[in-house]
Amino acid sequence: MQIRVSGRHVELTDDVREYIDSKANKLPRFYDRIHEIEVVLGHESEQFTLDMIVRADRKHTFIARETGPDTFALVDLVIEKMERQLTKHKEKHRNRKHEGKGELPVED
Repeated sequence: MQIRVSGRHVELTDDVREYIDSKANKLPRFYDRIHEIEVVLGHESEQFTLDMIVRADRKHTFIARETGPDTFALVDLVIEKMERQLTKHKEKHRNRKHEGKGELPVED
């Protein structure tokens, strides 16, 4: 799994990079077919924007975005959103086998 962290109009500190890496490395617990995680931190007019793009097998792409003043809080919020998306996707595909209709009753 590859993790790419970049900044748009902002210089990323080592603390922020390490925090994002540590949180992003926990995402395969929720869906184990993740190939790539891309995190983009942007800064516009006193607000930070954090975008997380997760690419998984079969061209599945999950996107979470959050805006706020604190970068560490943004990372936590985006990770929570991504965990929900991945869990929902995994449950949807795990429960895709439906019970058959079985045999129809014979009418006399």
